[in-house]
Amino acid sequence: MLKPGLMMDRPLLISGLLEHAAAQHATQEVVSRETHGPTVRFGIAQTARRARQLANALRGLGLQPGDAVASIAWNNHRHLEAYFAVSGSGMVMHTCNPRLHPEQLVYILNHAEDRVVLFDSTFAPLVQAIAAKCPRVLAWVCLSERERLPDTPSPAAATPLAYEDLIAGQPDTFDWPEFDEKTGAVLCYTSGTTGNPKGVLYSHRSIVLNATTACLPDVLGLSTRESVLPVVPMFHINAWCIPYAAMVAGARIVLPGPRLDGASLYELMEAEKVTISAGVPTIWMGLLQHVEQGGLRFSTMRRTCVGGSAMPRALIEKFNDVYGVEVRHGWGMTETAAIATLSNLSAADWERPAEERHAIVARQGKVVSGIEIKVVDEQGATLPRDGASQGELMVRGQWIVERYHKADRTALVDGWFPTGDIATIAPDGVMTIRDRTKDVIKSGGEWISSIDLENAAAGHPAVAQAAVIGIKHPKWDERPLLLLVRKPGAALEKPEILAFLAERVAKWWVPEDVVFLDALPVGGTGKVQKNELRKRYGGVFSGT
Repeated sequence: MLKPGLMMDRPLLISGLLEHAAAQHATQEVVSRETHGPTVRFGIAQTARRARQLANALRGLGLQPGDAVASIAWNNHRHLEAYFAVSGSGMVMHTCNPRLHPEQLVYILNHAEDRVVLFDSTFAPLVQAIAAKCPRVLAWVCLSERERLPDTPSPAAATPLAYEDLIAGQPDTFDWPEFDEKTGAVLCYTSGTTGNPKGVLYSHRSIVLNATTACLPDVLGLSTRESVLPVVPMFHINAWCIPYAAMVAGARIVLPGPRLDGASLYELMEAEKVTISAGVPTIWMGLLQHVEQGGLRFSTMRRTCVGGSAMPRALIEKFNDVYGVEVRHGWGMTETAAIATLSNLSAADWERPAEERHAIVARQGKVVSGIEIKVVDEQGATLPRDGASQGELMVRGQWIVERYHKADRTALVDGWFPTGDIATIAPDGVMTIRDRTKDVIKSGGEWISSIDLENAAAGHPAVAQAAVIGIKHPKWDERPLLLLVRKPGAALEKPEILAFLAERVAKWWVPEDVVFLDALPVGGTGKVQKNELRKRYGGVFSGT
């Protein structure tokens, strides 16, 4: 007969992360580059006091446990305070992507039934455009001082409040309630689906477990000795849970605000002695372009975590070999609360030749503790872990979605979440994303990976960005079309890039045509919008 454990049963709550950090790492810095004005600094204890003031203020507005509070904001200290004040109070923190179409924002604000919206002054025009269509919102709060307060958001909305006025005079003590750790804490809507965005409601338990795992040496490796810069937005899967993980570890956290161009990020990294960062590949492309053009080096940066889309191998090589920055390449999605797998090098791997090391990092890696994966064929049968059999990636674990917000039915298939990614798993457990089910190209009955083609093209020294889409072809059903952005001042034409690819991929993989663009369309999370490219160029091979 199984015996029960005889240990305390304490709930895993987000408020506990904040109070731990405030008590044990009181003077560790939170550095915030303001939307307007200079960089400001707080100790974690001061951040906790301000979060408690916000919790009191929200209660004073009449909000109750279970109510949702939205944010339309950059990575800054007030947004961080809201992360803990809202969820810690038993309410739901709903982070909104400001780059969504206004009508989509209206949809998710109403679907989430948000009662208060916190917004950066940058987004005042957006708020003005949507406020009248969100009748459930009681208050619009600008994350600023009174002098930065914008005009009334809308004739139908109340005058916006200034965040600093809202919390001024509020007690800096707050009795965080205790409740079931499975209670909803944070709501994020995924932009990776067709139709209206779908909400993923993370529990306190899932976030605390994910954040704790992220601190492990072979994941992000956070500690009190590190200064971490989450470039990934706080409105995108909770900045991959880094704000929570930083509190677990007592790490110094640097918040970049709205300026995410290469020059601004480099200046911030150097000024604040950043050691670890995280973001999508497009961010790192811009950063490296700035560094290369200026002949610059990184003085403290040692490690970056990359996800959101596949990072070109050429970029991995430059970071590692030229600039001495280790790349950890991961995979996750809104439905997995960020980190699910991560490429990392073992002690033995570090002894391999550089080319082999880069090949390992270019894959999406092994699951972190708490997650399981498998790949299945079209009939749902599990495929072997042989590194060659590819099928749809399925995932389950401690921080994987079970169903979408307000959905009547589970999102799972036999207890596993179907990701929509095509992948292989090697015998050693290393997973490689081959494509999205909607992006993989079927040409003449054979499959072509758009990701592999993009990575090959990105290896050309004149290529800044590459995207590959499959579009209808009168003979082959589908053929790949390559869309390129040249590096500034670089000369590159179609014959040269096709010859370059012919030496690196199978002959029948070589794209049918090449289109040169000034820029690729990028969505709110930094991913290339292939749907837009298909709309624009879907008739290239048919002549329409």
